Amino acid sequence: MVYHVNDSANAMAALRNIKNHLNAAPDAKIVVVTHSKGIDFLLDGAMDKNGNPYEPNVQALKTKGVDFRVCNNTLKSRKIDSSTVLPEASIVPSGVAEIGKLQAQEGYVYLKP
Repeated sequence: MVYHVNDSANAMAALRNIKNHLNAAPDAKIVVVTHSKGIDFLLDGAMDKNGNPYEPNVQALKTKGVDFRVCNNTLKSRKIDSSTVLPEASIVPSGVAEIGKLQAQEGYVYLKP
């Protein structure tokens, strides 16, 4: 499954969906691809609107095999230093291209929380 996040306002809901997904299907292979404002929850110190940090949830899902990917085009266009990306996430050249590749070449099913 590829979960597409392009707005961090939906990130906590996406993380809950993924947790529920893994509870129902523990062997599911899940990749979270982010771009645009969706990368914000994968940056150092990011918190939701209630002041809850995202990183503990990201860390917990990473230990369950969830793969987080951040769009480098977004980092460049927004002038965000790649060193601020959480260590649990990897940087890919293009978020949208990554989603296309996962669907077309690797057989992933697309979900948009």
